[in-house]
Amino acid sequence: MVFTSSARSGNEMPGGKSQIMEADPSFFSLREGGFLVEAMLQRLGGDYLVSIWGGAAHIGAVAMAQPRPSIAEPSRLSATASVFCYVGHKEDEVVKRVSEQLAAGLDARVVVVAGLHWDDLDPAGIEQIMKNIGSLIDKILSAARKRASHE
Repeated sequence: MVFTSSARSGNEMPGGKSQIMEADPSFFSLREGGFLVEAMLQRLGGDYLVSIWGGAAHIGAVAMAQPRPSIAEPSRLSATASVFCYVGHKEDEVVKRVSEQLAAGLDARVVVVAGLHWDDLDPAGIEQIMKNIGSLIDKILSAARKRASHE
């Protein structure tokens, strides 16, 4: 089902730009240190939707980020994020970091949803999971930039 307004067609963004909708999302995964972390990237017009999961997959937190000039160095791109987190979940730091990094790196609005859960994690396990997520972000940025350069 497609909803459109009378002001524009379903294939245009404000300003008359054509929408890019990737019907097939891209999937990424990384297993290091015994922890499998997976992600899905989908482009929606000029925006990106990212899901990250691992262990017992669920939704723990969501962040929306948009690019902006850096406050400290206006010639550099940064991002600002808003975060929603379910009570008792710890994914808020993950979605904030990932959404801001991707929004600045892709110069686009990004929504990230994450659910990561392993029982009895120790600090070393948490560190490994965060390292795996960092590597996934690098893979996602590389793939999205490559795809955008071919448009």
